[in-house]
Amino acid sequence: MRRTAKILIVDDDEDILEFMADMLSRNSQYQVTKDSDSKRAIKSLTTDAFDLVITDLNMPDVGGMDILDHVINYVPDTLCMILTGYGTISNAVIALKKGAFNYITKPVTPTDFMKHVEDALRVKWLKMQDNDEKPGHGASSVYANFIGTSPAIKKIHRLIEKVADSDTTVLVTGASGTGKELIVRTIHRLSSRRNQPFIAVNCGAIPEALLESEIFGHEKGAFTGAHKRRVGRFEMAREGTIFLDEVAEMSPALQVKLLRVLQEKVIERVGGTSSIEVNARIIAATNKELAIAVKDGSFREDLFYRLNVIPIHVPDLIHRKSDIPLLIDFFLDKFQRGKKREIHGFSSQAMDALLSHDWPGNVRELENMIKRMIILCENPIVTLEDLPEYFQEISPLPPISTEQPLLHKGITLADAVKDYENSLILSALEKSDGVKAKAARLLNIKRTTLVEKIKKNKMLDTES
Repeated sequence: MRRTAKILIVDDDEDILEFMADMLSRNSQYQVTKDSDSKRAIKSLTTDAFDLVITDLNMPDVGGMDILDHVINYVPDTLCMILTGYGTISNAVIALKKGAFNYITKPVTPTDFMKHVEDALRVKWLKMQDNDEKPGHGASSVYANFIGTSPAIKKIHRLIEKVADSDTTVLVTGASGTGKELIVRTIHRLSSRRNQPFIAVNCGAIPEALLESEIFGHEKGAFTGAHKRRVGRFEMAREGTIFLDEVAEMSPALQVKLLRVLQEKVIERVGGTSSIEVNARIIAATNKELAIAVKDGSFREDLFYRLNVIPIHVPDLIHRKSDIPLLIDFFLDKFQRGKKREIHGFSSQAMDALLSHDWPGNVRELENMIKRMIILCENPIVTLEDLPEYFQEISPLPPISTEQPLLHKGITLADAVKDYENSLILSALEKSDGVKAKAARLLNIKRTTLVEKIKKNKMLDTES
């Protein structure tokens, strides 16, 4: 049996908007949202999930093509149909090539209009059934913003598919900039709660004194400045998903209250005395090692185990470098669409430099670097010289000469290899101004391995 279909219709002509809303509302399986303001409609697409968007092509300020672009880039599993007059069918064809499902020419009869809608939703249901029957297939659109084909990312994709439609608590860990929130939003979009709100709370960005009120709400008069009752994020989430980002930043007192929510599914507003039932799914994330925080007493052990039912760890970009070219293509396409000047790619030297970089800021650092290149680079191909200076600090070692002197009497092959290894190490240290981490990257070995070789061969003072 089909579930209720959520449909958003956008048109600045109130008469046409009312006509479409009236037609659709006659079907009990259609939940209709209408909006004559296209900017407001785009905001609705960021806060709610829709199966189908029907938008007029020609509207002031933000047109139907802008709405289509938003759907393609941010909610690719939503179908989009375009309304257009006979005089602008050519633009509708362009919309089809960009990814619109279909277009409807105005004026349209009720019968034709409903048939277009039914055809679109039939395709939607078939796609959903196909994905349900073939886990892991046809899911590229689901992971449109979580790019990667490395083994680590494929493993996360499989894990997301397994846990998405359960109510189990998930804990996502990883360094800043690795894409933890993208994973959480993907879980929500794949779940049966997709039509309910997704509410995110950054526990590290809200002052401790305000965080409790933000999460649980407060009653009028609960504290100075509480002039009226406020509904908290748990109540806002309703039957949806609440995402507690940087959960390790919660105070011990607030951790106790969160533990109660997980155990009893109830909250109390600040200053309130009655319990309020909540049924939102809780997903938490942190860039800290919670097991270590438990040992040092800054995080409750019982809360840790309640949150860590399904752990998902997102690796640093340095451990998934095979995904860098894919990420670069994604960000180039995302940020330079519609720009007069476009970057088509990176030279082999520039790409080698990107692949050799450690990326301490992870995917966010790469994203910001691509934004910088789009603004500053004047050529269609980014060269090594176009990259920020820190990419050019480490240049490759000169090619190894194959014209080695013959071994003279008393010198073994092992001695010759050792001498040559020492010369390479000294050359790398000279090029890196004695910084061992840089020298190790030049030699493509670990820093600890380099330090051991220096100590073993007594080449120089190893304390620097």
